[in-house]
Amino acid sequence: MERQTITVKEVANYLGVHTDTIYALVKEKQIPHMKIGTRILFTMQSIDLWIQDQEYTSLRI
Repeated sequence: MERQTITVKEVANYLGVHTDTIYALVKEKQIPHMKIGTRILFTMQSIDLWIQDQEYTSLRI
């Protein structure tokens, strides 16, 4: 079975940003995530959709 979630570190690597940036986005509720206990997890699908939305939003400004 393939893993369905990715970690903060994996998202940071995928986006090319520091983990602190991801934690800040989570705290500000600006990036889709889920919490299981104390762990913060993401789905690759939600991150890819979020990226597309960020691109679309930046084009409208």
